Formats: sequence, structure tokens, C-alpha cells
Amino acid sequence: MTSTTAPPSPHDGAALLNEVEAFHRRFNVFPLEAAYVAVTLWDAHAHMLDCFDSTPRLAFLSPEPGSGKSRALEVVETLVPRSMAAVDASASALFRSVSGIDGGRPTILFDEIDTVFGPKAGDNEQLRGFINAGHTRGRVMYRCVGDGSNQQVQGFPSFCAVAVAGLGSLPDTILTRSVIIRMRRRARNEKAEPFRTRIHVSEGNKLRDQLATWAESVQEQVGNAFPAMPDGVTDRPADVWEPLLAVADAAGGEWPRRAREACTTLVTASRANDKGSLGIRLLTDLRDHVLIGIDRLPTVAILDRLNALDDAPWADLNGKPLDNRRLSKMLSEYMTVDNEPVASRNIRTAGGILKGFFASDLEDAWARYCPPPVGAATSATPLQPSSEPLNL
Repeated sequence: MTSTTAPPSPHDGAALLNEVEAFHRRFNVFPLEAAYVAVTLWDAHAHMLDCFDSTPRLAFLSPEPGSGKSRALEVVETLVPRSMAAVDASASALFRSVSGIDGGRPTILFDEIDTVFGPKAGDNEQLRGFINAGHTRGRVMYRCVGDGSNQQVQGFPSFCAVAVAGLGSLPDTILTRSVIIRMRRRARNEKAEPFRTRIHVSEGNKLRDQLATWAESVQEQVGNAFPAMPDGVTDRPADVWEPLLAVADAAGGEWPRRAREACTTLVTASRANDKGSLGIRLLTDLRDHVLIGIDRLPTVAILDRLNALDDAPWADLNGKPLDNRRLSKMLSEYMTVDNEPVASRNIRTAGGILKGFFASDLEDAWARYCPPPVGAATSATPLQPSSEPLNL
């Protein structure tokens, strides 16, 4: 199937984005309508990076193969400027490419990103650093250049658009800088047109060239824009979506409304899928399942309750249950309201004096790091201490 729609005027941004979205819909089955909007805006933003202070990463992720991630990346590749497939590229090769050694800044596309950051991938901190640094304008990667003892430190630009596709998840530092599209296998009633490289790459490239022309015409408008964010979208999510909303506002038509609806939908979805760090999970489980209605609890009782929680990681942390040493170490990363590290204290119980933790010491960390409680939870019958702590 080949589109017969007449191409939009290069200065009719809304019609052009409609065409780009329709091109994606021919070959991709995304899980949400919001995903088509986000991906289309991301394609367009890649043509006007110099207008923005940051560029969101686009991440197609799925739990299983055969979910359309690579196809989505193939379609994006036809629509963005100077696409560069980087399945096994080193960090050094990438930042030298971004520096323009071939005459222009590429849009970098990583397929099978799980081979870079997955559990069997090994150490890729340089690549992670490159992807993180390139999210923000002005960040550079420093390297020594030259021969032998005649070397000098040189900063290489890293700011560029990056899209990835892979199984599983990504490091948190990349996820928080990304528009996340969680792909899934097509159902039997979901159809997509086969993508034929010999035919469809040239069709996508025509739209790419129109995007480039339109981007040039609205560059000043977009560069001076500070788009209004939907309610509740602040901090890092706002950084991620600001360039996409600026593109939508420049296009006009239905795109400003659709972009903000997509922003709210995908930011909400990312928060629902964000389990936070292991430390935040610990704080949240302590608040919601262990220290409910209890002002203090011995460490041994805390560990018993944590390790008994269903769907929690505490009974098997790399083959061992959570113990008092690791519990104390993890909690010491957080501070009390008096800005002292959270630490165990003496608790007098009917059986004697035991080390344990006080809810009052954790309240500041709960307020700062934990998501709001979903609902009232229940725990085992609390062990009520009989008196104030005894300082030995």
C-alpha cells in the first residue's frame, strides 16, 4: 500500500505532522494513541535541536521479542536528519561523530540496546555517560588526544538526538530522560503494512526533507518558546516534553491539544512503571507494610516482615535475604529531619533492649522520596515497645 495523499505545504506544520503520523501508523502498532503523537513530535524535534536546551531520548521497550521495536526504529530512521545506526558503536566513535567529523551532527539510533545495558552486557559506563550527557546542550565529553606524551585534553560535544529499542528496561538515568513507548506483540486483529526498504525508505525520506524545510521556517518561533506544561508535569518530565510541546505549538491545529494529552498520558504511565531505586522501594515498604501504626520496631522484626512480603525483592537479594548489615547501610543513605543519617537506636522491649528503627527518623525520607500511599495497607500485629529508648 502506497500513500496517494498530496504532500502538504512545507509551511503547513499541522498537515505535515499529520502525514508523518500516518506514515508511522502504516507500519507500527503502538500500545497507546499518545505514542503516535509523541513519536511524530520527536521526529520533528530532531530537525531543530539547536532551538532547545535539551533533547529527550526516545525508548521503544518491550518484555519479549517480536513486539515491533526494531520496526518502529526503522521507520524513525527514515524521518530524522543524518540517521546513524549504532548497534555496536563505541562511546569514542559516537562523540567523534557528534563533533561533526563527517560534516553534520547525526541522529543516533540504538537497536538491541539490551545488549549494551542488559544484565549480561558488562560495563558500559562510558556509553551511559555519553547518552546522559548528550541530553543537555553544552555538555561535553573530555578525552585525551595526541600521541605518546604529547597529549592534550579536548572536549567533544555530545548534544544529539538519540532513539533506542530493546528488551527489558534501561538504567534509571536514561529512563528519566526518555519518552518511553512500551511495545507489545500485535494481537491477531491488529494489522500493519509490511515495511519494504526499497519502497518505503524513499517515502520516509521525502517526509524527512519536508520536516527539515518546515523546521527551518519555524526555527525562530520554536527557539523563543517556553510552552505551558500540563498540570503536574514538572522537573525532569517537563525537561523531556518541553521540546515536543514547542514543536506542537509551532505546528498548530489539533497538535497543541493532542501533544499535552499525550504528555499527561505517557508521563503518568512512566510513573506507574517506575519502581524507583531499591532504596526507595525499601523506604516505601517500611512505610506501607512494616511501620504502620508503629512508632518503632526492632531490626529483627523489621527484617522478618520485609522478607515475608510477597512480590518484594527482600527475601532474595543476589541469592541472600536482606540482613541487618545491609538494612542499616541502605537506610544510612537517607537523613532524618535533623539532617543526621538514619541509624538504628536502642529499643526497650519485654525481652530486653534491642537495636531497631524509629518511624520519626524515617518521616523526612518518606516525604521526600516515596510516592503517595495508594491506600491503607495492613500489617501483622505490631510489637509495641514498653518505654522510651535507652541510650547505652
